[in-house]
Amino acid sequence: MTAHSLHPFSRLTPDFLLDAVESLGLRCDGRLLALNSYENRVYQIGIEEGTPLVAKFYRPERWSDAQIQEEHDFAAELAARDIPVVTALAFGGRTLHHYQDFRLALFPRRGGHAPELDDADTLAWLGRFLGRLHAHGAVAPYHLRPTLDPDSYGEASLRCVQEQAQLPYDLAGPYEQAARQALDEVRRAFDRAGDIGWRRVHGDCHVGNILWAQEGPHFVDLDDSCMAPALQDLWMLLSGDRAQQQAQLLELIVGYEDFCDFDRRELHLLEALRTLRLLHYSAWLTRRREDPAFVVAFPWFDTAQYWQERIAELQQQVEAMREAPLCV
Repeated sequence: MTAHSLHPFSRLTPDFLLDAVESLGLRCDGRLLALNSYENRVYQIGIEEGTPLVAKFYRPERWSDAQIQEEHDFAAELAARDIPVVTALAFGGRTLHHYQDFRLALFPRRGGHAPELDDADTLAWLGRFLGRLHAHGAVAPYHLRPTLDPDSYGEASLRCVQEQAQLPYDLAGPYEQAARQALDEVRRAFDRAGDIGWRRVHGDCHVGNILWAQEGPHFVDLDDSCMAPALQDLWMLLSGDRAQQQAQLLELIVGYEDFCDFDRRELHLLEALRTLRLLHYSAWLTRRREDPAFVVAFPWFDTAQYWQERIAELQQQVEAMREAPLCV
């Protein structure tokens, strides 16, 4: 493989990383730890006479500079209102920086553990946290970041798989059929929900992006922040059977409505949003196959078993979207 054919992330050698951070006027002490991140590359960097910082190197060509800056600005707005999120640090008055062909940002290191989602008090606290975030997220829209809807996360994802994935010949047709049926049900769900509100949300609100410290929860990684229904930041915190999910959602909404009204019409979208995430994930994997870490991280992708499981999953989602929504 020639140097020109290497993936850009292949250039992130230890010397390159330290030089990039020191270009911002810092002095590194040589300590370097790769953190668990695939979409971007994230490292803990030791700083001389200071606490370690977290350096995030953005995946080339995913976001524009302006889209990244919108995310940074939203996080800063939240922090200014004492809503606990980890915000990018400013150097020279800027939070987004360039080093050679890469964009990077530095963040303070913040610890914590995953929240205990089987605890009612924890769910209510998370609900209050999200209610505060969404109350501010509704004040103004994003202008450049995406909107999560059936077209952007559904139709575009299916087109990507059709054009770029390498499905076994006998599974390409069944996958397209299952995805089309699922998207039909997604659109019916949005029709049932009606004219719901759209706001700036976290967008990828799973337990890996919420850290719990002594003072409570805080968000990390708003990289997928977008315009979406409020429910997008709630449904990924649910698990178990229907009765368990309904009880969990009730606790979340009780806390949520201390700070922000929740439109019950959005409950029609729960399984639809789950379906869009499943479609989007297959497309995301399809687009990432050239990454040098892909084979190690996702060795099972593009196998017959993978696509058979996705077909079955989408068929199950069709049935789930035809059921009555949860009631809280």
